[in-house]
Amino acid sequence: MSLGQHLVELRKRLTISGVAILLAGIGGFLLSEWAIKLLLVPIAEVADTRKIVFSYTTLTEQFDLRFQISLVLGILIASPIWLYQIFAFFVPGLTKREKRYTFGFFFSAVPLFLGGVVVGFMIFPHMVALLTSFNSEALAITNLSARPYYDFVIKLVLACGVAFVLPVFLVLLNFVGVISAASILKGWRVAILIITLFCATATPAADLVTMFLLAIPMVILYFAAAGVAWWHDRGLAKKQSVLDAELAASA
Repeated sequence: MSLGQHLVELRKRLTISGVAILLAGIGGFLLSEWAIKLLLVPIAEVADTRKIVFSYTTLTEQFDLRFQISLVLGILIASPIWLYQIFAFFVPGLTKREKRYTFGFFFSAVPLFLGGVVVGFMIFPHMVALLTSFNSEALAITNLSARPYYDFVIKLVLACGVAFVLPVFLVLLNFVGVISAASILKGWRVAILIITLFCATATPAADLVTMFLLAIPMVILYFAAAGVAWWHDRGLAKKQSVLDAELAASA
């Protein structure tokens, strides 16, 4: 495919993904009230031991929050579609054998993404309890603004989902011959820097604990992907050596 054809294909995949997220977001709007109440459960549990006031600071904040929650729910609901579009973008340039790898990785990426979201949701209440425990006893009331609170939850959950999927893309690129295990290992310093910057963006600026709690699993998954790629490259090298020996014998 030419560069222009690739751009047309990319536009097509992005359009399908955008429409899917939009339609799923409409359904997510119906679930947004339930999601807002669900994400307040950790605050209710902490409120048993310390006084916490949850408030909206602007007139439009309630609608903005509802819209934001709906969009996030749309991303989660439509994840099979937009993940498929990402993988399908590479399919036209792959061989029949490589396409089998692509669909295999797709069916592993969707549960991994959703599994990462679930893990982030499970970690979130513990982080709320930990961070609110630093409140001084001299302050009788902790006043939490709604928008920063839900921004924290959304970034944490989505970051965990993305963290679980990224190694799948690395392994996919290795299986189709785009990148080798040696290249993955060689770029570990840059990868750790990017992971750190990503986690710093995905978590509150002053919350170093949360940043490291996200960064450490991502680093581990990165090296796990490098290990799978190394195993794959080693198998290919053995097959190549056997083929070379057979060619040499026949010559």
